[in-house]
Amino acid sequence: MDSYGDWLRGRTDEELAALVRARPELITPVPADLGALAARAATPPAVSRALDGLDRAALAVLESVIVLPSPTITALKKALGPRVAESVDNLLALGLVWPGTRRSYQVAPGIRAALREPAGLGPPARDAFAVLPLDRLVVLAEDLGLSTAFANASGLAEAVAARLADPADLVADAGPEARTALERLAWGPPSGRIENARRPVTLATAASPIDRLLARGLLVATDDRTVTLPREVGLYLRGGVLFRENVLTEPSAAGPERPQGLTDQIASGQVFTALRLMEELLEGWGLEPPSVLRSGGLAVRDLRAAAARLDVAEQDVALLAEVAYAAGLLARDVGWTPTRSYDLWLLRGAAERWADLANAWLDTDRVPGLAGGKDDRDKTINALADESVRAHAPRVRREVLEALPDEVAASEESLMERLTWRRPRRTGGLYSRMASWTLREAAFLGLTGFGAKASYTGPFLRGEDVTGGLGALLPAPVDHVLLQADLTAVAPGPLVPELARELALAADVESTGGATVYRFTPASVRRAMDAGRTISELLDLLTRHSATPVPQPLAYLVEDVGRKHGRLRVGTALSYVRCDDPAVLDEILADRRASALRLYRLAPTVLASRLSRQDLLESLRSVGFSPVPESAEGGLVVTRTDAHRAETPARPPIDHEQVVDADIAAAAVRALRAGEEAAAVGAPDGDPPRTPSMATIERLRSAIGSRVWIGYLDQQGQATSRIVEPVRVDGGYLTAYDRTKASVQRFTLHRITGVRDV
Repeated sequence: MDSYGDWLRGRTDEELAALVRARPELITPVPADLGALAARAATPPAVSRALDGLDRAALAVLESVIVLPSPTITALKKALGPRVAESVDNLLALGLVWPGTRRSYQVAPGIRAALREPAGLGPPARDAFAVLPLDRLVVLAEDLGLSTAFANASGLAEAVAARLADPADLVADAGPEARTALERLAWGPPSGRIENARRPVTLATAASPIDRLLARGLLVATDDRTVTLPREVGLYLRGGVLFRENVLTEPSAAGPERPQGLTDQIASGQVFTALRLMEELLEGWGLEPPSVLRSGGLAVRDLRAAAARLDVAEQDVALLAEVAYAAGLLARDVGWTPTRSYDLWLLRGAAERWADLANAWLDTDRVPGLAGGKDDRDKTINALADESVRAHAPRVRREVLEALPDEVAASEESLMERLTWRRPRRTGGLYSRMASWTLREAAFLGLTGFGAKASYTGPFLRGEDVTGGLGALLPAPVDHVLLQADLTAVAPGPLVPELARELALAADVESTGGATVYRFTPASVRRAMDAGRTISELLDLLTRHSATPVPQPLAYLVEDVGRKHGRLRVGTALSYVRCDDPAVLDEILADRRASALRLYRLAPTVLASRLSRQDLLESLRSVGFSPVPESAEGGLVVTRTDAHRAETPARPPIDHEQVVDADIAAAAVRALRAGEEAAAVGAPDGDPPRTPSMATIERLRSAIGSRVWIGYLDQQGQATSRIVEPVRVDGGYLTAYDRTKASVQRFTLHRITGVRDV
């Protein structure tokens, strides 16, 4: 092949379709022809994106093609190993290498500029010495015994480079100390720092080991403080070996073996824990939504308060909040408030609820691990703030989970070695931190157990439905509790949603684990009655869902709170207290703790106050009474714990990775081929065809089902060429498949200048 563009033109349609599917940026938008495609493939963004997707083996092959003087498949196998063919095929499919002359490969345009130090080697001697002034090159050539007659700078640089092709005698002559200095640069990086690197040095004046190397061209001064090892010298010092380690074999992620059954048991238990924590967090924020900062995030104090309430680390609360926000269960409203979708989510099975959370975590571009850290301006990044968005976060999570081996608890160090081999240009810095956060978050959500991958994690990453398999591992929801005489209830497993919500309303969670312990208190029972429950409804609930008889102390507690509940009515005067029993009001007025309420009697059954209704309610409750709010019409105002709900925000799906399906790829290839044909047809005279109007219409009608070349005037009156397949001619329009644009188009007939056969 004469050029990269010619090689692309010689590829089959299937090979071109595979290329644009692997590198979708090349057809966004579709280029005019294959020459334009070749030019776009050589642009720095396209080259960088393609290189970022290579593993260490493919990158090593690409570097070897740059470095080796004649990179044939035999030479590549000799330099890297016999398993190099697979990587070569991958690079050919991606259009990063192409077969040149004499069966040797060449890198695509733009690759050399992107890989400035392939295999850790310096620049070729010809390029390295080209930066030196002519007088310095003359002195160097004379010291190396080269002719300087009628030589220019370029010719001298070529001559010095040819001399360094076999530098064995020069290295030996420089001495052992100088060779030791060279060995430090041999395996990269190929540059070192010294003072006054460009001072004039000759063989006669060289005193130090570095001077002797500079005088022999074994090092070249690229600026006043930097010396660089030419590529030919580096290859000699390596003994012809390009890489110290075996770069073709992926390292294994080592660690202790874990039985799959034990891993699934631990992971599924954590699934249950994560679901419970999510419910507790959102139920609490439904009662008292934390405020939204002006920057849009969650305040640190609210994060810490939630962590203390749930008894987990702050980082775990940040993860729960970010996942809830990504899943549409949490939104900005009067504060950070659960959405109406949260109530629907609670009605689903445990496995379905977990799948919603896990998918939201896997696909979100938010990074919970950044919460609490610092941004570029040294300001704290809050949870749920926009500063935690990283577009590559979903890709990192997927790569980390896919790198986990089966039935092995891989150490983080060995896993990072595998990730570094798979994506050598991406790892390091934030990527490594995000990989570590991914492992921690995956364990918290139940995708891993004991450091090993759960059996349902692989199918989950492939997009399969795992709710059936996961549901079999999770404990079945129970519809009963064990009531005890100490005013506690023990739930022997996860409760069905209806019972869980009613019990959470009437009792407080005292401890969690394999079983959850709830404690009934006067405040918790009053909370249920504030939400509209009556004595009979509470006792009936406990009777129906208890495996044991309702203990007498618990029944007394419910009845005692129920008798007091609602006897007092608080309205707005600013506020008032009403009771059908005047003796109760006498008791309030006689209580010294109520003196601060500034109550006064309006009637035997009514007291008034200057406090607001809410303040009066809370004050009476604080001194031991159980009032309820009253509406302006005299009815009870029922308060519900789930009163705070936000509308579920509509979020467009995040397109993290551009995907080209087979149909789009095939259409793009047709458009590229059509562009090539149009360019070839227009080559003889460069002008679009011109024919009489009536002849044009008749020719178009007879060409239905075949392919023709037409000239067409655009909106600016410029004549353009199109390769089309006519479908219909009527109503003053030509309907045809435009191969140039790979789509069906309508052409105005009076704008068509002519038609000609292809």
